[in-house]
Amino acid sequence: MSDAIDEYFDAALELVKSAGNLITEFTTGCKEYKLKSSDIDLVTEIDKKVEDTLISGLSTRFPSHKFIGEESVADGAKCVLTDDPTWIIDPIDGTLNFIHGYPSSCISLGLTINKEAVAGIIYNPIVNQLFTAKQGQGAFLNGQPIHVSQVKDMRNAIISFEAGTSRDKDKQHAVLENFKLIVIKGQGVRTVGSAALNMAMVALGGADAYFEFGIHAWDIAAGDIIVREAGGVCIDPAGGAFDILSRRVLCASSMELAQEMSTVLHQYYPERD
Repeated sequence: MSDAIDEYFDAALELVKSAGNLITEFTTGCKEYKLKSSDIDLVTEIDKKVEDTLISGLSTRFPSHKFIGEESVADGAKCVLTDDPTWIIDPIDGTLNFIHGYPSSCISLGLTINKEAVAGIIYNPIVNQLFTAKQGQGAFLNGQPIHVSQVKDMRNAIISFEAGTSRDKDKQHAVLENFKLIVIKGQGVRTVGSAALNMAMVALGGADAYFEFGIHAWDIAAGDIIVREAGGVCIDPAGGAFDILSRRVLCASSMELAQEMSTVLHQYYPERD
């Protein structure tokens, strides 16, 4: 299986790097966009072009593989995860950043087999950050090994956190309560506007934990394997097993930190993917 994963990964990496050229044409921002679920949930033609590039290239190379793409789902495709090799794609994670020219957006591409992430690529072409991981082979930034910080408690932790794109009042209440909690209990708060890059920062050791409610499988599939291969953990924010379709994630540098956070976070349960 590892030889097959290597073959899948190499083909995907070539396509991701090529698709990154579509993003770098807009380093000062992309002003043409459409609204999706709210006035802060946006999509551009570049999102669609990147996703089309990845799906077209991978389906040509591996015709039996399945796909879950953010823009495909937005256009009506079903979000179905089977045991088959499945590519889970966010063509531009951090679209709001991309539109404004804030240089924290990325292509996120995860591969699951038997419903488990076995390879991941997170690529921010604007600042040339390429995070990669394959099952059992470690995690890397631009080809150099990376590892989580191993911080074990909130008082010593930098915690990454996002408000998300939902205007749901229950969700907003949980966001505000958790922000207050982190300010009081954590060492620091960071927000970069991309779930995938937040997870990459945990893998790198730059942040110690990240959690969010309301994200989707395509936001976190690549980050899941990259964090785990860097020595970290991914769990449900309430402390149970990580479920890629739950739209809930908590990743951390250690199980001790993850479990401490799970006991104090205000929970929110969005509709599943």
